Amino acid sequence: MGRIVIFTDDPGWHGKVLNQAFAKLGFSSDFVSLTECRINIEPGKNPVSIPGFEQALPDAVFVRGVPGGTLEEVVLYLDILHVLKLLNVPVYNDGHAIERSVDKAMTSFLLHQAGLPTPLTWVLRSRADAIHIAENELKHGHYLITKPLFGSQGEGIRRIEKMTDLFWLAASSGVYYFQRFVHCAGDGFSDYRVFVINNRTVAIMRRRGKSWLNNVARGAACEAIDLDPAIADIAVKAAKALAMDYTGVDIIQDRAGQYTVIEVNSIPAWKGLESVVPVNIAALLAEDLVNRHIKQSVPEPIAAVS
Repeated sequence: MGRIVIFTDDPGWHGKVLNQAFAKLGFSSDFVSLTECRINIEPGKNPVSIPGFEQALPDAVFVRGVPGGTLEEVVLYLDILHVLKLLNVPVYNDGHAIERSVDKAMTSFLLHQAGLPTPLTWVLRSRADAIHIAENELKHGHYLITKPLFGSQGEGIRRIEKMTDLFWLAASSGVYYFQRFVHCAGDGFSDYRVFVINNRTVAIMRRRGKSWLNNVARGAACEAIDLDPAIADIAVKAAKALAMDYTGVDIIQDRAGQYTVIEVNSIPAWKGLESVVPVNIAALLAEDLVNRHIKQSVPEPIAAVS
């Protein structure tokens, strides 16, 4: 039986379904935290030490979580992923994909560079210039979203609606990240989560938020919808722009009817998605990793959900 490492600090439901999916393909899977791994440059030792894999490296690793920490700690975790890939251990998603997506500035740049619709964005160090940008946007009737450069699940995101909100202007380690707020079409607040595996859209849902923040972790409701080919095409192009094996792409339709990419997630959750869409995401992920990266064979095409 082959062996796969699932890097995570909290296996939970996602770890359980991945474990089951890999087992059906003849692979055992071990949950390991990147905090427990290290790099060894010593004769006769594997360059990467993973608990439980002292004799041989795993057949592949599936990244379900990269711990937070200091810059040095995060760089170490990513270095471990890079080294594993250089040692010909498949890493899903690999370190470069995670770096590109976790860094919101780089994500915005790569989406823009690929010609994909994404909100107007400013990333800078100067507080005075940040306040000037905010004042100018508000003066012309535009709200702003300010986010930490690194973050997920809506943590640290604020909407700047009026001049007094500038007193709460937050900086992430002295870096300001602004995006022009996109008002969604229709009533209330909503956007779309599109799940892409190996450059194919496999599932989609609408998320309806209790407020302008549509994260399921923040209480947004999940709703099944028919697949719009235009949304699917944008999501696939976003995944290609960031070179991801799999991703959850967040897309919003503005009041003019245009679609805009607002987030590309390299470690997306899918429990909410599966609650409304009859697709076994874990099985599709496991099959793609094993068939394409371990067996080096061409997988069967994944049919889009409609």
